[in-house]
Amino acid sequence: MSTKLSIVIPAYNEAKNLKRGVLEEVKDFLKGMALEYEVIIVDDGSIDETKEVIEEYVKKNPKFNLIQVPHGGKANAVMTGMLASNGEIILFTDMDQATPINQLEKFIPKFEEGFDIVIGSRQGRKGAPLARKLAAWGFSVLRNIILDLPFTDTQCGFKAFNKKAVEKIIPKIKSEWGVVHFKGGAVNAGFDVEVLYLAKKYGFNIAEVGVEWNYVDTERVQVIKDAAAAIYDMFRIRINDLRGKY
Repeated sequence: MSTKLSIVIPAYNEAKNLKRGVLEEVKDFLKGMALEYEVIIVDDGSIDETKEVIEEYVKKNPKFNLIQVPHGGKANAVMTGMLASNGEIILFTDMDQATPINQLEKFIPKFEEGFDIVIGSRQGRKGAPLARKLAAWGFSVLRNIILDLPFTDTQCGFKAFNKKAVEKIIPKIKSEWGVVHFKGGAVNAGFDVEVLYLAKKYGFNIAEVGVEWNYVDTERVQVIKDAAAAIYDMFRIRINDLRGKY
């Protein structure tokens, strides 16, 4: 397969993960796939050593690129990277590699079959606290009631799109959101749901594929706060659609 691949990785205060070699893991895997690729790392206004560590890495690795944006949350960083991508297939993945980059091997055949979007579905959620599992279950129930999205897992941070899907969906969301400002880590749970809601509305073919996932403890996920924000976003998405904003 000669398709060019773009990997988008948002980064906010990721010095710890960077120093343990996650970018080398990504590079080693991609080299083994024999695909033309680029990696776009979007630094979301980090206040630790993230920027400096990435700058040193990209100097030695020309297929890796750094984009810096003011702190606006994970979703804004992801959208910025996706819109800057040159690949025919564009994957976004997390810096902590909770879903390892090697799971991409499961996605490529789906694109060859003609799917426009392939999303990861976390299997078992091994190691996740009970509170997170219960919140995920409640979220999925409400999501299906409010938005009628027929997916097992909309929130896995491992999703890939063809260029056409990115160009249709992401500018619409970015325009609707406008300029976003956050303090601290922000996971923007509603982003994934909005992407998939619009993908379904616009008629893109979506495949859901089971992927490995390892629980990584993080202060950025705040179950109650994130759940409340996600519920608000689901109603916002539904109302926006009823008002013809999409």
